[in-house]
Amino acid sequence: MINMKAIEVNLPTATTAQPNTKPDFVICSVDALGDFYFEKEKVPKEEVLSHFQQLYNANHEVRIYIRADKQAVYEGVMYMLDQARNCGIQKVGLEIKAQDAVQGGNTPGGAPPAGGAKPGP
Repeated sequence: MINMKAIEVNLPTATTAQPNTKPDFVICSVDALGDFYFEKEKVPKEEVLSHFQQLYNANHEVRIYIRADKQAVYEGVMYMLDQARNCGIQKVGLEIKAQDAVQGGNTPGGAPPAGGAKPGP
């Protein structure tokens, strides 16, 4: 899992800087209604395979992160994963939200987050 937490900083500029035209990864989503999205574009189920094929043809090392609503049907997630693999895409991950992010940094009852230790007296 990639953790992209960082503080906001005012970055310096460079005269030779160029925009990144090849994103490092593509977010693919399945919502609670079973609809499919590539980034923010809604894509009909029958076009999911062709979208993955376009991504793979543009970059054989493309990385896909599948995000699914917790109410999404598992079948939709597996369909998206299967279609990505059918195109030859090997770098596929499932995006999740960390437990402490869901609960505002602390667990109920003062218990430490999973894997953490509660401070002594």
